[in-house]
Amino acid sequence: MLKRLLQVTTMSVFISASWLTISNSAGSTEITTPAEFAYITDFDTGKVLFQKNADMQMKPASMAKIMTIFIAFERIREGGLSLNDKFQVSEKAWRKGGSRSFLEVGSFVTVSDLLNGVIVQSGNDAAIVIAEGISGTEESFAEEMNFWAQKLGMENTVFRNSTGWPDPELTTTAKDLNILSSALISRFPIDEYPDLYPMFKKKRFEYNGIDQPNRNPLVYGTVGADGLKTGHTKESGYGVVGSAIREGQRVVMVLNGMTSMKQRSAESRRLMDLAFREFKQYRFFEANETVDVANVWLGKMPSVDLVLANPLHRVLSRDERRHLKMSVNWVDPVSAPITKGQKLGVLTIEGKSSSETIDLLAANDVEELGVFDRIGAAFKYLIFGAGAGTNAAN
Repeated sequence: MLKRLLQVTTMSVFISASWLTISNSAGSTEITTPAEFAYITDFDTGKVLFQKNADMQMKPASMAKIMTIFIAFERIREGGLSLNDKFQVSEKAWRKGGSRSFLEVGSFVTVSDLLNGVIVQSGNDAAIVIAEGISGTEESFAEEMNFWAQKLGMENTVFRNSTGWPDPELTTTAKDLNILSSALISRFPIDEYPDLYPMFKKKRFEYNGIDQPNRNPLVYGTVGADGLKTGHTKESGYGVVGSAIREGQRVVMVLNGMTSMKQRSAESRRLMDLAFREFKQYRFFEANETVDVANVWLGKMPSVDLVLANPLHRVLSRDERRHLKMSVNWVDPVSAPITKGQKLGVLTIEGKSSSETIDLLAANDVEELGVFDRIGAAFKYLIFGAGAGTNAAN
């Protein structure tokens, strides 16, 4: 009888068949890209969906402007800057070559117009005006860019200007740009700052009578695309940092080192669609949702729900999903008294090449029976089994 009381119960978690099977393909899809550098992640979990030369040094070109935008957003968040504030256009900014917003020297331009100029038009002049307006000089602003790079964990990045203009010391990686872009999306949520991040998905912006289109190819027809920035110099090749959200799942993508605008457009769209097609977010259990039910020994309640402290959500490829197995284990029945949050067992997740365990917790307190009730319940259990009298609440 002691063996019965201490036996380990192993029960399969009921999982929809769609979670355990995939469509016709029997194997995983191999992802390749002509881009020299690539780093694609699931935003919520940080899971790497695809990478290629992700930690190799590369030139960011205008994708460096994402940090310029980040710092401006941060000043707005702190309250030291508003979209209606105005900065004066210096001669340095006015004379800067490359992509421009066509600001007039000496004029005062709102922060809102400057940010739209940087984000939509990739204006080098607008980026320099922001840098000088915030830090006094572009050189001082570059120091703040590097401060934030270190703070965010961009370990292989050095900024030298606000624009991404070629500089021997300017360097980053695809992984670091992904870290920066993910931080920007996370730090300035749309529900709190509705006028900030949505700038990235604007298709056009007109300033000083000149209308220019957004250079990000993803905002033209890619489902759910809402950011972020392209870049190109001779030494960097064609690059893009993109993000899209579909059915609550967000993907952040960095590509660089492509050979043409056409290739950048086609490849960014292809990989974004592929990422969403091959990787899905599965919400197996929410926090405090019942995973299974354990019998209680000598308690005032016959059973106790087994729950997880945190949501169990996983982003899985089709191949990972096909091989996924779950099981729950606990000693049944569980002896009272039981305290809410007490560890009673484990949920084991087994994949193709990895496994993990998560604690199963008691959903509520269960008090122990009194002395005489315990004696009666024990006799009933020994004679009739678990279904007859492990508690006095019959």
